[in-house]
Amino acid sequence: MKTFKVISLQVVDNDDLQDFDIEDGLIINKEDENRTWLVETYMPEKYIDFFRRAQQQSDDLEIQVVISHKANDPAAFMTSIRGIKKMNGRISVLFEGHLKKQRNEYAELLLDDLVQKGYSGEQLIKEFREKMVSKPRIPATSKPSVR
Repeated sequence: MKTFKVISLQVVDNDDLQDFDIEDGLIINKEDENRTWLVETYMPEKYIDFFRRAQQQSDDLEIQVVISHKANDPAAFMTSIRGIKKMNGRISVLFEGHLKKQRNEYAELLLDDLVQKGYSGEQLIKEFREKMVSKPRIPATSKPSVR
């Protein structure tokens, strides 16, 4: 098994991202035959209703986590919530799931997003370079448009 620190957590909701203020987090690659990952996040208790509702739904919950360093691209996972525990005014949420994409498509998603916003030519190149450094959040479920 391999363990990494979770830097940030977003939940994909209808192609939008909902950010959650996490205080700490851990992600474990179980390295089993099912390629299973565990993600545990520790966050303010104000999010408990959201995660309880998500736990009751039959559909998988798509999450995106940034692992180890803030500058890393987010990794998308299809998960289910295995547990929610209250602890001293905080909650621990345990997700279990699978990596959604092996190949990171962040650059393609970013480029498509910028083109859809009307950027072109030198302005597109400038924005693309800046955003590849600042890494704005883009839902991994967005599909680059066919041109």
